[in-house]
Amino acid sequence: MRFHYGESMTRPEYYVPLAREAEKVGFDGFTIPDSLCYPQASDTRYLYTDDGGRTFLENKSFPETFMLAATLAAVTTRLELTSNVVKLPVRPPVYSAKLASTLASLSGNRFNFGVGLSVWPEDYEVMDVPLARRGRRFDECIAIVRGLTRGDYFEFHGEFYDIAPIKLNPVPSQPIPILIGGHSDAALKRAANNDGWLCAGGGHEAVRPMLEKLRAYQKDLESKRPLRIFAADMGTLDMDAVHCYEEVGVTDLIVVFRNLYAVEEDQEPLEKKLDSLNRFADAVLAKD
Repeated sequence: MRFHYGESMTRPEYYVPLAREAEKVGFDGFTIPDSLCYPQASDTRYLYTDDGGRTFLENKSFPETFMLAATLAAVTTRLELTSNVVKLPVRPPVYSAKLASTLASLSGNRFNFGVGLSVWPEDYEVMDVPLARRGRRFDECIAIVRGLTRGDYFEFHGEFYDIAPIKLNPVPSQPIPILIGGHSDAALKRAANNDGWLCAGGGHEAVRPMLEKLRAYQKDLESKRPLRIFAADMGTLDMDAVHCYEEVGVTDLIVVFRNLYAVEEDQEPLEKKLDSLNRFADAVLAKD
């Protein structure tokens, strides 16, 4: 089991000391959320809160994902940085490939590209990207990123993008893992066809049936590629809980020490966050 620290929506100046401490006490990675903007009005339901609301996002800080990942890569030497998740279809895929390729190259292959569909129609509108057929657009974006980050000349001719042969430089020495976020059947199918899955939470019992679906899709594809399975837990984790996640097939556990969906700004002092990292290291990481 690999452990990733899941702090987000906190004070921007906290990220560097938290990443350094997470690496020091033995965490394997740091996950980085993505959010473009906060519309003044929206009637879209959010899938991961009990009431479907998004008011928990009000006044929350979301540094740009690639910039934050690059910052944390520069102040650490071992931590993996995983985007959780970049809303890929609302961004130009060639530019996304350039960002991901540069970050993975400069960090020594420490970047995992977690991607997903934005649930907010406003993200598509503000980026001037049609909402219709966004799933098919997403698939093309993934194919373009994967093709361009390999380092050879690559061309693409699809429904949404037509790209003459081009090549990026630099590219990492290893393929960038592309992980798919989301709980829908379509997301699980994409995860089976890529390098892994990012689950938004819900506990190990909620993960189990979704992983069964994912394994079935992988079998349908006749794929034997090992997948990385990320699950997030905002509860109190002990070794028994960790073993439950391992038993259902989770390979990477995102550890969160507070309720990220609370409708309030994060007032937790940096010292308390550092203490939480150290307590978890003593209780779990030292025994894993």
